[in-house]
Amino acid sequence: MGYEITAVVKMTVFGGDYDKTIFLSCSLIAIVGMQISVFVPEYGVIEAVTPPFRTFHTANEFLTTFGKKPIFKVEYVGLKEYVPANNGEYMIKTNRLLKDVTETDLLIIPPTFGETAKGIQANAEAIPYFKKLYQKGSSLASLCIGAFLLAETGLLNGKKCSTHWAYISEFKERFPEVEVEDGAIITEHDNIYSSGGANSLWNLILYLVEKFADRETTVMISKYFALDIGRDSQSQFTIFKGQRNHGDDDIQKVQDYIEKHYCDKITIDTLANLINSGRRTFERRFKEATNNTAIEYIQRVRIEAAKTFFEASRKNVTEIMFDVGYTDTKAFRDIFKKITGLTPIEYRNKFAKVVNEV
Repeated sequence: MGYEITAVVKMTVFGGDYDKTIFLSCSLIAIVGMQISVFVPEYGVIEAVTPPFRTFHTANEFLTTFGKKPIFKVEYVGLKEYVPANNGEYMIKTNRLLKDVTETDLLIIPPTFGETAKGIQANAEAIPYFKKLYQKGSSLASLCIGAFLLAETGLLNGKKCSTHWAYISEFKERFPEVEVEDGAIITEHDNIYSSGGANSLWNLILYLVEKFADRETTVMISKYFALDIGRDSQSQFTIFKGQRNHGDDDIQKVQDYIEKHYCDKITIDTLANLINSGRRTFERRFKEATNNTAIEYIQRVRIEAAKTFFEASRKNVTEIMFDVGYTDTKAFRDIFKKITGLTPIEYRNKFAKVVNEV
């Protein structure tokens, strides 16, 4: 295993002696190696299980190319020797059973396929082992909705984490004591790492390679796999679908109205009157049901409509701004960038399906 040590050295600066603490973690890892264990979950996703395994092996190859010693020892671990993935389309052979792993430097937890509750139930036996390894000094890293398995340990309570943007509401409902970093690509807290959705897992893997190896190796891997090394938000990929599983029929009626009339001028009083409610009571009920204020909800619906126009139409920014209910160019641009992380032009250039005439 790799360990972190501290050395105290004596230095003289401007004629005065003082002690300075120097951390030598990377040097020691290079000497003794670092054990990376990739958990192969029941109902796993092959596209998320293999990337960390292959990336750390590739890191070793590049380190050798640079004249350095390979430092990562990578293995698959699981509840069984052979674990099916993608509904049995693939079969992964583990190197060790999870119950036999008494120590490892980093345990990576990929996502499961399909319903999260089903994935958690199928891997319930693994949860105590995750917790025990962390308590013995292992770092843990979840990829995408692997955060659900990680959160089951209770180790995330009171901490921050990332997960796929489409599962944030479900995650918050199941794990109310965990603070979800909405839109974040990577979250790190007390040697626990997590990533956002889908391809965001690559950003966390690259981050871990840089943390435990070096920047040069990480850049080479990003080029080798054609990965965007600098992305720090998944908001540009988020598709807003109004929260509908709250069970409040009156609020759903209001949501229907907003989504039908988003291009019109909508006031809070108008929305409250739809359900014969006072303004204050309405605002409280709407926030409780959707996790958004009514104003935020209107903004999200309008920006989602604008995104669709930018992707598929030839209209310019001003035309689209008016089409989705905005009359102030600066306000539209500011809200668009706040929600998507991109300016309208940047979004169009990245996602447009047609050649646009601006």
